[in-house]
Amino acid sequence: MSPLWDEGLQNERTRLAWVRTAALLAVTALGGAGVVLRSGTSAAAVIPFVPAAFCGALLLTHTGVRYRRVQEALHGGRPLDERADALIAWLGTLSAVVGAAVFVLSRW
Repeated sequence: MSPLWDEGLQNERTRLAWVRTAALLAVTALGGAGVVLRSGTSAAAVIPFVPAAFCGALLLTHTGVRYRRVQEALHGGRPLDERADALIAWLGTLSAVVGAAVFVLSRW
């Protein structure tokens, strides 16, 4: 039977993917909010971008903790549970999409 732990760099690549996802989410939300504010649209249209930026920042600050937990789980032969992080990423993405939709519909 092959061991659960592989000596490769899978966990490091996964950590970098989470960092890219979190940074992209935060930057997209901040950029979208900036576009809304510069366009002369109501400042209320910025509101959906706030949770998206928060989710991106939260994911970014949580990457170190997640990395250590994954390392410990892999070395200990325990199952991984990343549902909370996936939910945060999903909610942030949904908020950014809602913000973009509100902006486009307000300009229509």
